[in-house]
Amino acid sequence: MKKKVSLKDIAKKVGVSTATVSYVLSKGKNSRVSEEVSEKVKKAAKELNYQPNQIAKSLKMGKTFTIGLVVADISNPFFANIARIIEDEAKKLNYTVIFGSSDEQADKSWDLIQFLMNRQVDGFIIAPTEGSEKQIKHLKDNNIPFVLIDRHFPKIDSNYVVIDNFEAAFSAIDRLIETGNKKIGMIAYSSALHHMTQRIKGYREALTNKGLERKNSWLHEIEYSGIEEGVKEAINAMLDENDRVDALFFATNTLAVHGLRYLNELKHIVGRDIAIVSFDEGEAFDFYYCPLTYVKQPLLELGSNAVRILTNHISRDAENEQVSLEAKLIVRESCKIAY
Repeated sequence: MKKKVSLKDIAKKVGVSTATVSYVLSKGKNSRVSEEVSEKVKKAAKELNYQPNQIAKSLKMGKTFTIGLVVADISNPFFANIARIIEDEAKKLNYTVIFGSSDEQADKSWDLIQFLMNRQVDGFIIAPTEGSEKQIKHLKDNNIPFVLIDRHFPKIDSNYVVIDNFEAAFSAIDRLIETGNKKIGMIAYSSALHHMTQRIKGYREALTNKGLERKNSWLHEIEYSGIEEGVKEAINAMLDENDRVDALFFATNTLAVHGLRYLNELKHIVGRDIAIVSFDEGEAFDFYYCPLTYVKQPLLELGSNAVRILTNHISRDAENEQVSLEAKLIVRESCKIAY
């Protein structure tokens, strides 16, 4: 096994002390070592392929320059894109991101947080799961920097970056109403998380605001663990011939993908037989025969704000910061015409 190059090896090659090498490599232009000697040290380090001891460096600085990212499902395009943005933004500040998926399970979320704490990450960016309030309070009580993204707990004072879910859902339903739809159904997750309850609230209040009928049978909240069957049952119920809806609002892109697949099986033509709006975009939407209207979340702003707030809190004591961003409704063929 090849011996790892040390500061002593570089010092011997250049003919200077180990302390001089350390000053040059750790302090750069502030090392107070002559430019000539500094260049010789850097050249020797490169020739010998010197790799600094990151653990020792971290102990000295009190930072590991790593961020723990916990998302709900990294296979979901929304979270995959968020993760990439966070990774890119963190890299600009010399941070590395370690991430994992909770799969909307509080136990798995806690396992990930504990694992990342043991890896001594400097802070966390978390899309919290239902029932994970104690985990967030643990981080807060132990002064571990963190930012909640996409979701937050209103009763816990913390950093967070979210969108205005109520307004986004309200606007989506308003658009469906404007295009002539009067019986509008919604498929959401059965969840007490604030972002989901706000989307449902926006749906309900938009209908009430326009004086439209609002039946309980037109709102279906399904379990995350049984999406496919739950979506099928919801659509079957809402397309009952006696009281069928003329439009559907999906609370997430995952629900929309399952819903569109089943509507195809039933031979219902989107844009003709039924109007559709989805929360979040998805790559599958680009290949769908009817371009879908969807709520576009500002992913870059979500990710960059989360990194900015977290690194500020890692570097110094700072007041908690809460950011609520506006989403944009992208109107396409699935709800353009009157029905």
